[in-house]
Amino acid sequence: MRTRAILLMLTLLPAFSLSLPKVEFFVSPNGNDRNAGTGQEPFLTLERARDALRELRFQGGDPLDGATIWLMGGTVELTGTFEILAEDGGIEDAPILYSALPGDEVRISGGRKIPADLFGPVTDPAATRRIQPGSLPHILQADLEVLGITDYGEIRRLGHGHPVSPAPLEVFWNDTVMQLARYPNEGGIQMGEVTEPGSVPRTGDYSNRPGRFLYTDLRHDAWAGAPDLWLQGYFHYGWSDDMIRVASIDTVKKEITLSAPHMYGLESGENFNQYIALNLLEELDAPGEFYVDQSTGRLFFWPPGDINSGSVTVSILEDPLIAIERASFVELRGLTIECGRGIGIYMEEGEHNRIVDCVVRNMGTVGIMMGQGARKTFPGPTADDYSGVPVSRRVGSFSSHYYWNAVWDRKAGKNHTVEGCHIYSTGSGGIILEGGSKKELISGNSQVTDCTIHDFTRRNKAGAAGIIVGGCGNRVAHNEIYNGDLQAILARGPEHLYEYNHIHHVATNSNDASAWYTGRNPSDQGSVIRYNFFHHVGRPDRKWTMGVYFDDGICGALVEGNVFYRVASFGTVYSNGGHDIIVKNNIFIEGYGPAFQLKSMWYDFAMFQIDYYFGEEGIYTRRLMKDVDITQPPYSTTFPGLADWLDLLPDGKTYVGMHPRRNVFDQNVLVNYEETFRLVGKHAQCEFGENYITRDDPGFVDAEKMDFGLKDDSAIYGALPGFKKIPFEKIGPRPTGAR
Repeated sequence: MRTRAILLMLTLLPAFSLSLPKVEFFVSPNGNDRNAGTGQEPFLTLERARDALRELRFQGGDPLDGATIWLMGGTVELTGTFEILAEDGGIEDAPILYSALPGDEVRISGGRKIPADLFGPVTDPAATRRIQPGSLPHILQADLEVLGITDYGEIRRLGHGHPVSPAPLEVFWNDTVMQLARYPNEGGIQMGEVTEPGSVPRTGDYSNRPGRFLYTDLRHDAWAGAPDLWLQGYFHYGWSDDMIRVASIDTVKKEITLSAPHMYGLESGENFNQYIALNLLEELDAPGEFYVDQSTGRLFFWPPGDINSGSVTVSILEDPLIAIERASFVELRGLTIECGRGIGIYMEEGEHNRIVDCVVRNMGTVGIMMGQGARKTFPGPTADDYSGVPVSRRVGSFSSHYYWNAVWDRKAGKNHTVEGCHIYSTGSGGIILEGGSKKELISGNSQVTDCTIHDFTRRNKAGAAGIIVGGCGNRVAHNEIYNGDLQAILARGPEHLYEYNHIHHVATNSNDASAWYTGRNPSDQGSVIRYNFFHHVGRPDRKWTMGVYFDDGICGALVEGNVFYRVASFGTVYSNGGHDIIVKNNIFIEGYGPAFQLKSMWYDFAMFQIDYYFGEEGIYTRRLMKDVDITQPPYSTTFPGLADWLDLLPDGKTYVGMHPRRNVFDQNVLVNYEETFRLVGKHAQCEFGENYITRDDPGFVDAEKMDFGLKDDSAIYGALPGFKKIPFEKIGPRPTGAR
C-alpha cells in the first residue's frame, strides 16, 4: 500500500521540468544507509542519498537526466551542514530536486529534542536562592550534559556596527521560540540620566571608555552581582540598537556601568531610549522563559504547558543547516528548516537554484542568505575605519563590509528563486537576496516571490530586514512582510524591482526607520517601487518614521501605483536630498505625518558635513568615482542625469549634488491628511503636478476592511482623468496554482 500511495502522490507534485526525473532515491528517519535507497528500503541520511548520485556519475550513470531525492515524513537532526556542491547540481532540463514526499511533513533540524523525563524540579540551592519564590514551583531544570550537550554557545555583543553572530543555545516549545529570561516581560525600561556618555567609536574615539547612566526602576537592585547580565535597546539613536554586558550596578547611586562603549555614546531623553535586561535567572518569572547556567550545563525552563504533552527542542548547530555552493539547477521543495543557531539555507555562486514552498523558522541569524558575509578585522565597533574580509557561511559584518565596498561581489550567483516560502522567527533578518554586478550594471535576475516573512528581528534590529537586497537587477514581488522593529526591505544596488508586496506593522519600536529603505549611494539608481500596499508603519508617538525612505542623496527612483494607509510620521515618502525621485499615481490615506517630504540636507542638518561626503576622501567621491565611474559607461549612458553630480557649481564651493532637482509629485491621491507636503532647506525642490486632496472616501471598495481598490465610479477618475487604476487585488502572496 505504501508503494502504491507513493506512486499516486508523485503524479500530484509540480515538476521543475516537463518530465519526471529518471533517478530517484528515498530518505527516511526510519531508513538505513546500507539500504538501496528505494521507497521500500530508504536511506537514513541526506548525505547518503547525495553520495549515491555522486556514485552514479562516477560509475558512468546519467543522473543529469534529472534526479529526485524524496524525503519521507519525520525529523532529520543534523550534526553538521548538509552540503550540495558543484558536482551535485543539475542542468537546465534536468535539475536535482530535494522534496518532501507529497503529504509528508519533513523537518530538517539543527537542534536536539530534550526528553520530558529529563526535566525535574529545581534542587540546586544556588539556583533556588536566585529564583523568585512565586516562580520556583513552575520552573523545571534539565541537565544537558546527560545528552552530551556541552556547547551552549555564547552570548555575544550584537547591534549596529557589530557582527551578526550565531545565537547561543535557544529553546523551542512546540515549534515556538521561547524567551531568554528578561525584565520586564513586556515593553522596556526608560533610561535615566546619563552620567558618563563614554567614548564614541563612530567619531574615531577608541579610548574604550564605557558609559554610565542612572536607572529608573528599582528592580535593578536585585541584579547587583548577577553573572553575565546584558542590556539590549536604543542607547542613543532610535535606529542604532545595541546589546551590551553590564559591568556593575551601584545600588546606592542607582547607576549602571556598562562593560563597553556604545557606538555613538550614551544619550537619553527620548521615548525610544529604552532597554530590556536579559539572561537573568532572577527574572525567570513567566511561562516560556528559560535560562542556561553555562557553568553547570543546567537548563531552567518554565514550560507554557504540561512538560509531558509538549515538545522541547534546543538549538545546537551554528553552521548553516543547508549550503548550496557552486551548484546549479538544484531545487529544495516542501521542507521545514528549523532550530539552528545560525543561517537556515546558504547559497553561494551557481545559478537557477530554487527554494520553493519551504518553511524556514526558529533560526538564530538569517533564514536564507545568497552570497558571502564578512569577518571584521578592525577591533571594536567602527564605521569609517572598518576593515574586514569576505567569508562563506556566516553573516558577520555583512552590513559594515557593504558600507565600505559598495560594489562587493558577494559570489551570490544569478537567476535564483525563493518562492512561496514561510520565513519567521529569525534572529537577524529573513532573506538576503543578491545577484548581478553593480559595477558593470549586469542584472542578477534573482527573485523572492510569494513569500510570507515575519518576526525577523528577534536578536538584531538594525540591518535585519525582512528582505535585504543587493547586487543589480533583482526582483521582490508578491510577498507579505510584517512584525519587524526597523525595515521590512533594506535595498542596495541599482535597477531592482519591488512590486505587489504587502508590508505592514514594521518600524514600530524604533526611530529614523521605515518600511522600505535605501541610502548614501546616488549610483543606486533605477529602483521601481510599484503596486505595493503599505500600512501601519511606525507610530504616531515616534516622530521620525518613514514609509519609503530615500536617505542621504539617493537618486533616480520611481514610486508608482502604491497604496499607503496609516504610514509614518516624518513622511510617507521621504527624500533626504535626492534627485530624480518620481512619485506618481499613488494613494495616500490617513498618514501620521506629511504624505511627501523632501529635505535639502546640505542646507539643513548636514551643512557641516560637506567634506565628509564630497571631499577627496568623501563617501560620495569614493562611491561615484572609484567604486564606479559616473562619468563613463555603463553609468554615464544608463544614468546620464548623474554624470555631473560631483561637479562644482559656479560659486566654486558647493556641488551639483547638493541641489535636489527633477523631483516630481504628480497624479497622487491624498485622503484625510493633516499635512500634505513639506519641503525643508534652501534649494529643496519638487515639481507638484495635479494631485487630488480630499477628506472623503473617494470610492474605495471597502475602506473599513482595508480593501482600497477603487470602484469604477470613484471620484478620483473625475478629479484626475489620467489616474491609472491600481491592481490592488493582485497585491500579496498568490496561491500556488496562480503563480
